[in-house]
Amino acid sequence: MAARGGASAAPLRVVAVSGSLHAPSKTSALVNEILAALSRQVDIEPTLFELSEIGPQFAGALVREELPASVEEVLRAIENADLLVVASPVYRASITGLFKHLFDFVGQYALMGKPVLLAATGGSDRHALIIEHQLRPLFGFFQALTLPLGVYASDADFTDYAVSSEALHERIETAISRGRPLIRRFEPVSPHVTGW
Repeated sequence: MAARGGASAAPLRVVAVSGSLHAPSKTSALVNEILAALSRQVDIEPTLFELSEIGPQFAGALVREELPASVEEVLRAIENADLLVVASPVYRASITGLFKHLFDFVGQYALMGKPVLLAATGGSDRHALIIEHQLRPLFGFFQALTLPLGVYASDADFTDYAVSSEALHERIETAISRGRPLIRRFEPVSPHVTGW
């Protein structure tokens, strides 16, 4: 995407977090589809963190100072992202505990105004309101800018841990398209841009 002055914008730093505790994971598959769809609409530099991999490194920590350097790097990536994509499976009517625990370490004001695309997976469509009842209030606390539409996927949308539903593909594209005006506000410009 062209920036003012005719220079090209730097890629959007997109950090995704999958709250699934298992691998393979439908939640991670959904996040990867969202990242792929984003890359078709916006120039991005994606990074995906999966709790199934990093969870054991911070599960027992009570304060940020107790975290290993590897998890501190994850937190810095989240806090310095241009756009977050966050997703959790429904677990006992809520997001996973480790997903919440990870964001408990994020600085209270580090996500202020940051665009966040919310997503979730569950066994059936009955759990779709997790996005509005669990995820949106959490990122509202951070004063983040949650995109207008979240993306929810049920088991029926997947085949062998891959998104197979055309309707879900359309929901992803719609969520990104509707959020583009908010994302665009944060698209970074190369520091070498001239002619402003």
